[in-house]
Amino acid sequence: MRGASKKAVQIAKSFGAEVTGVDSAGKPDMLRSIGADRVIDYAQEDFTRNGRGYDLILDGVANRSIFDCKRALSPGGRCVIVGGTGAAVLQAIVLGPWISLTTGKKIGILMHRPNRPDLNLLTEFIGAGKVTPVVDRCYPLSEVAEALRYFGQGLAQGKVVITVKQEELSK
Repeated sequence: MRGASKKAVQIAKSFGAEVTGVDSAGKPDMLRSIGADRVIDYAQEDFTRNGRGYDLILDGVANRSIFDCKRALSPGGRCVIVGGTGAAVLQAIVLGPWISLTTGKKIGILMHRPNRPDLNLLTEFIGAGKVTPVVDRCYPLSEVAEALRYFGQGLAQGKVVITVKQEELSK
């Protein structure tokens, strides 16, 4: 999982998957703490060239060519882009179906509107402790600018939360 979604790692582990998280050097301990079996620092290792085949690549960053991701897929594997640049999304829309037809490796984007069964399952996972939100820092409403600066640095290892007190709502 590139730009590994913390919930996605936990959900995959709850289904018994072996998970490799790909992220920056500052995040391996956090990724392991939520269940990643293997962690790759993208600055040190190119997961698309390490010779491993992945059954599923969930790409939350999409800043590489889909051809790179195709190379890293196992036969019959899938690459799902869930975030990233407009160029990457366009590439997946235009070239993904052709790659899927010619190689048997599926490449596409996830555009999904949550439905009741999905939300019920997620609620169940949270209630059972299989999915735990990862919060990096909390900021009061008065420090939104600082929270956005911190988030923009790309160092957050979880959610950056803005807290709002009741008296702030009435202003």
